[in-house]
Amino acid sequence: METIHKIGRRKTAVARIYLSDGKGNITVNNKEYNKYFTTDTLRYKILQPLNLTDTVSSFDIKAKVFGGGITGQAEAIRLAISRALVEINEENKPLLKAEGLMTRDPRMVERKKFGQKKARKKFQFSKR
Repeated sequence: METIHKIGRRKTAVARIYLSDGKGNITVNNKEYNKYFTTDTLRYKILQPLNLTDTVSSFDIKAKVFGGGITGQAEAIRLAISRALVEINEENKPLLKAEGLMTRDPRMVERKKFGQKKARKKFQFSKR
């Protein structure tokens, strides 16, 4: 099997993954994913598509991630892995779609407007 390249995005985080046959090694920005993502919830998010399809120890994944925070980066990697698994085996799609892993989360930070403190928050109003 040749290497599969997929992209996942979440907020301002962009993840590019390279999935190939292997023993289940996952590296993120040339670090072991356990070292890059310190909390168990973030590690779970990355392994979620692999656990659902029972392919945890069959593929090696190299991920390059930039932008956003670590939660957005983990969810971007999760989307990219899900897309790659669907390309390998089309039967994975209904399983991953049912868990909501195939949809790109469109929520972004609303921009700040001029004359206001933040996107929705206003400066304090003074009557006198």
